Parts: sequence; C-alpha cells; structure tokens
Amino acid sequence: MGNDRSLALLQGAVGGVLAGIALAQGGLLWMAPALALLWSACRFPVAASLWGFVAVLLSHRWLLALHPLTWVGVPAPLSVPVAASIWLFCGAAAAVLVGLWAWLAIWIAHLATREAGIRAQVFHALLMASIWGLTEVLLARSPLFWIGVGGSLLPGDRALAGLARWLGAGGLATLQLLIGWWLWRTALAWRRGVGWRRSLLVGLLCLLLAHGFGWSLLRSSDAAAPISVAAWQPAIPTRSKFSEEQQRRLPEALQQALDRADDLDAAWLVAPEGLLPPDEVLLRPAPLPLLTGGFRWLRGQQRSALLVVDRGERQASAFIDKHRLVPLGEWLPALPGGVFRGLSAVGGLQPGAASRLLQWPGPAAAVAICYELSDGAALAQAVADGAQWLLAVANLDPYPLALQRQFIALAQLRSIETARDLLSVANTGPSALVLATGKQQQLLAPFTEGVGLADLHLHQGISGYTRWREAPLMGLMLFGLVGLGWSRVRS
Repeated sequence: MGNDRSLALLQGAVGGVLAGIALAQGGLLWMAPALALLWSACRFPVAASLWGFVAVLLSHRWLLALHPLTWVGVPAPLSVPVAASIWLFCGAAAAVLVGLWAWLAIWIAHLATREAGIRAQVFHALLMASIWGLTEVLLARSPLFWIGVGGSLLPGDRALAGLARWLGAGGLATLQLLIGWWLWRTALAWRRGVGWRRSLLVGLLCLLLAHGFGWSLLRSSDAAAPISVAAWQPAIPTRSKFSEEQQRRLPEALQQALDRADDLDAAWLVAPEGLLPPDEVLLRPAPLPLLTGGFRWLRGQQRSALLVVDRGERQASAFIDKHRLVPLGEWLPALPGGVFRGLSAVGGLQPGAASRLLQWPGPAAAVAICYELSDGAALAQAVADGAQWLLAVANLDPYPLALQRQFIALAQLRSIETARDLLSVANTGPSALVLATGKQQQLLAPFTEGVGLADLHLHQGISGYTRWREAPLMGLMLFGLVGLGWSRVRS
C-alpha cells in the first residue's frame, strides 16, 4: 500500500510537470502523457491534487511578475510575499479541484459496479471526462482567469482543435481526458501482455479520424472581402502609466497613432485596454473611428470599458463595459483610510452588463476586455446575437511573454469556436489577427510601440458551438451516466 501511494505521488508530480509545460506552450504530445499519469494517480486523490498543484504553478509562474507591487501601495517588504501568495493560492485551488475530481471518480466507480468490465470502464471514463470538461466551462465564467486543458492543444494542433467548432473548449478538454485514459489503459494492457496492440491501433485510428474531422471543420468559410483595420500598441509600462510625464505624452501619441492609421487607409483604429482616463477629449477630431480601452463614470461608479469615438468627434459616443473584473485588483473595495485599493492602480471598479455585444456604427463585434477572453460561452452568445467579428483588448504588462502566448492560444480557441476573425490589441502585446480557422498573424512585435494593419474578414454563418453551446457535452455526460447504470444492472 505504501509503495502504491509513493508511486501514485510520483506519477502525480511528473504528470503535473508535463501538464504545466503543455498549458504554458501548448501541445498534445505533452498533455496526453500528463493526463495518462493523472488517470493512473487518481486512485489516490492526494496524488491527483499534487498533479493540479504542480501544473498550475508551472503554467502560471508569470504571476510572480507582479513583484514589485510598491507602485500600488504595497510596502516593499511585503511585495514578494504577496505575489508569491497569489501564485500559491492559484496552485492550491487547482489542487483542491483536481483532488475532488479524483475522489468523485473513485466514489462513482464503487457505486456504479462491483466488477468493472471494459464497457463499464469506458462509460466511467466518458462520465468523468465530460464532468471535467463542463467544470472548465463553468470555471471560465467565474472571477478566476481560467486557463484549462481545453486550450492546451493550441497553437500546436489546430487540426484537432478544429473540433471546438462544434464542441467548444469543454469538448476539447473532454477529448484530451479520453486520450489520456486510452494511453493509460493501453500501457496497462502492455504490462499484462494482453490486447495492447488492438487498443493501440484502435486508439490511433480514432485519433487520426478526429484530426481529419477537425481539419474539415476549419475549411468551411463564408468570409466577405477583408476590411483594413489598424491596431495601436503603445507599449506604455504599467508601473509608470499614471506618471505626470506619461499622462502628458499620451494625448499626442494617440493623435499620432490616429493620423498614422488614416495614412494607412484603415477603416478604424483599435487601441488597448485602460488607455484613456474618464471624460478624456481628443486633441483634434478623430480622422477615423477609434475603438479604445478606457474608463468612464456612471452614477458615481467608475467602470473599465471599450469606448467608441466616431469620425470627426473628440469624445466617446458608444461603449461596452467590462463585466468580469480582476479579483484583488479592480473590484476590491477600498480599505479604511484608503491605504490599499487592490493590486491595480484603478481599484474600486464596478462591473458592467454581461452581454459582450458591441453595437456601433461599424459591424457588430463581440468584445472581450482582458481575461474575459477565457469565457467562450459569453462570446458565442454575442455572435449568436449578431456579432460579425471578435475583438480582444488587453493590458498584459508587467507580465512576461509566457502570458502573451497563453492569451493568443485562447484567442485562437475563441475564433475556432465561433467561426469569426479575432483582432487582439494589447498594450505590450499580443497584437495580432486570428483568422476564423485559428491561424495567427502577428501585427507587431511584443513590447514595441507601433501601428499595425490587419485584413479583417466579417462572417455571417453560425458555428455548431455557437448554436448548441454545451448541449453535446451534457449529452455525453448523460450517456456515460446511463451506461454506468446499465452496467450496474447487468452486474
């Protein structure tokens, strides 16, 4: 028993390392063996918890870049402990969730059937994998910035990720859990010397067919002629953004970006999250429409928003407010004395409406401000309501390039799910165009200032995921549950 537990803990630790690499860089070759080790280790929930803890600590290590926090009022001696505590809290939350999943898997297995034949094992795997997938979808709607297994296929495996066009991120997570289960069962059969060749060949055939089907889903397109859209990446260091010098320089820099976009014959210019202060007025009338992140006041409450300044105007006339605010940063209320307003220079914001649909004089857009990009269901709803393209504006400074890679992988996933082009514009990057096929086109190099031009395609068609959302995944979970019940009756 002790040796079994030690082996399970080792499997959990090694699997967590592989999963952390997969979540940070993307790739089935890392995630598949990581999930196989999870299935093997989940006979001990503590080992499964170790898997989740290690995976998130590795994939979210960019959180340590929060240090130094002195610019938001955290005393220097507390800066490292606060940043490390946030990082460790995220790892601990993942450990609890994965441990609960493993405990549920054990409980269901004992409850469903006394003698687990291969059919019962398949039904059990279907049920537990779909539970994981649906849980990722729910977590993506929570205040957490959830980077789950579903998006780990990108950017490396667009063909298999094409299945998100029908199944969404939750479906991709479920599929990868099933691939991991297949590898684990094949390894067990190999150790016993019975049936492993058949298991390997059947699994490889299914994997090949899944890649082919996913690729075929990405080939369909109803794109209209492209529209040239400009993106401004100002590359303003967040820690000095509110300095007197930067606030003096910003209005003229924005005006120059507008003039540059006009020279490029762009239809409109997009600027990143949080750029304009409340009630900001342009120095000169805008030579073309401007969509920019900024802040506004509503009934005494400050909100982060995407603001629209029409051609020939100097002030915003349309907007969409940010709905999901950063915990411990934007929505933390001011403490007594006003000493600490959260881990953001703009703490104390209030959320806007849940809808992500922006109606403005141009083509309707589904808008994600910063980590709202992790919620695919909200953007799919906006597309169902008429959005023809996706827009993600963000400010990922002071985080390193690792977070930008994860952000653009989420952007690729959202484009595939909704069959829409996505324009990403961020303060230091990523500023890129992601086509409806998930293919990425970088507009500007990270951490550099400039104006880039993207050929944005508008789409009208509705994808399977936009139409059905999580219904297929819920059907799979129900199928697994009914199958387990049937196995119990048979036994």
